[in-house]
Amino acid sequence: MLLYLGDTHLLDAARYLAGLIHAWGWEFDYVRSDETPSPELLAVPRKLFVLSDYPAARFPGELQRELLAQVERGAGLVMIGGWESFHGLGGDWDGTPIGDALPVEIASSDDRVNADRPVLVAQAMEHPAVTGLPWSLRPPVIGGYNRFRAKPQAMTLLEARTFDARRQGPEFVFTETERSPLLVVGDYGKGRTAALATDVAPHWVGPLVDWGSPRVTACAPGSEAVEVGCHYAAFLRQLLAWAGNAPSP
Repeated sequence: MLLYLGDTHLLDAARYLAGLIHAWGWEFDYVRSDETPSPELLAVPRKLFVLSDYPAARFPGELQRELLAQVERGAGLVMIGGWESFHGLGGDWDGTPIGDALPVEIASSDDRVNADRPVLVAQAMEHPAVTGLPWSLRPPVIGGYNRFRAKPQAMTLLEARTFDARRQGPEFVFTETERSPLLVVGDYGKGRTAALATDVAPHWVGPLVDWGSPRVTACAPGSEAVEVGCHYAAFLRQLLAWAGNAPSP
């Protein structure tokens, strides 16, 4: 059983991830970005908790500690990027119990990078969460991310690489200008943790949502169908399966 919090609601950005979770046959409960999880939801034994564009102000400290007690016992914890993730603009997870449990150091001021230049995703190391995907042959592009730093014992699996693009005659010349951690994983007690700096729904997700062919169609209960790339879907399934310590897809 998975608990997914944020991404506005199921008729908005949440329909992307929720649709895929439903298509995989995974059971989940969902909490909108403007709702506070009930103590009863946190009392249900979980394999995985996913927070995406969900503000810390909606999650009382006592309930955060109840979530982390499950992570200490072996549940997974994933935070996905967005304007209300990490510090962001109203996320404010720095200095919170959940924020401190993540494998990254969260900034204490606005950490949003809204990209107006090409930002490509590059694999930094092999890991079950990212294996078997064409990161080198067909690197996806994203539209933005939260800037954070990996903690010393954490592993950076993906990087965001920013490029300046200039036209010289008939050709474009690309010059790399910055590298930032994009996917960082670690552990908390017996549980696995992950921080993905970019979003998985528009607008920051950018072309990543269309990564791969054939297309995959998915629909969460009571929502609207989405159509996404097969590599995008496979990446999210691998990441969540690894974090939740589920069998490999």
